[in-house]
Amino acid sequence: MTYISGGWHSPGVHALDVLGDPVRRRILELLAEGERSSGEVSSVVRAEFGISQPAVSQHLRVLREAGFASVRAEGTRRLYAVEAAPLREVDRWLDRFRGFWEQRLDALGTELARGKRQRRLDEGRGGGSGTDAET
Repeated sequence: MTYISGGWHSPGVHALDVLGDPVRRRILELLAEGERSSGEVSSVVRAEFGISQPAVSQHLRVLREAGFASVRAEGTRRLYAVEAAPLREVDRWLDRFRGFWEQRLDALGTELARGKRQRRLDEGRGGGSGTDAET
């Protein structure tokens, strides 16, 4: 597999390799809603992505082998579920970057509050625009 930094085999980076595929991300979204049979997963993914059942099975195998999904037998059915541990690893790896977007969100919150305060002050002085569009 390809890693972000040559020779650095962080579990978080490996997890990003696994999650780099939109089909696998979609499968995880389905499994996040609750345990699903391989047939249910296959039906949805085949309809959305136009891929074959064996291709869906391959993606399920990758998720299972990477630890993102578990499978259990129930009669003749195979039921898949999300495994949280690799997702926690991704979250820990992303933690070092969280500041980049949290600072911007904090700044946005400050600007929104400043705008609301200014509108209240303007309305209190009778300087409002007279429209309801700004409320």
